[in-house]
Amino acid sequence: MKPDIYLYILVMAGVTYLIRMLPLVLFKKEITSPFIRSFLYYVPYACLAAMTFPAILTAPSGGLLAGAAGLGAALAAAYREKSLVTVAFCACAAVFIAERIIGMMG
Repeated sequence: MKPDIYLYILVMAGVTYLIRMLPLVLFKKEITSPFIRSFLYYVPYACLAAMTFPAILTAPSGGLLAGAAGLGAALAAAYREKSLVTVAFCACAAVFIAERIIGMMG
C-alpha cells in the first residue's frame, strides 16, 4: 500500500464526520417550516433512488430484466410505505430470484 492511503482515509473520515455533524451543530432549533420538513422527509427516498437506479440499468449478471424485477419490488414496497431497509431488501430479493429464474431458463 502507498503511504498516502492513510492520509486519504483520514481525510475522507473527517469529511464524512463533518457532513453528519454540521447539521446537528448548526440547526439547534426544531424546524417548523412545512416546506423544509416535507423536503427533508423525502431526502432518504431520493438518495436511495439516485444510488440504485443507475445500477438497475447496468445490472451485469441478470441484465435489465432482473433490474426491472428489483425496481418493481422496490416500488411496490415503497408504495406500501415500508421502511428503507425493507424496500432495499425486497429489491435485492427480487433481483436474486429473477437472476435464478433467468439462469435456469438460459
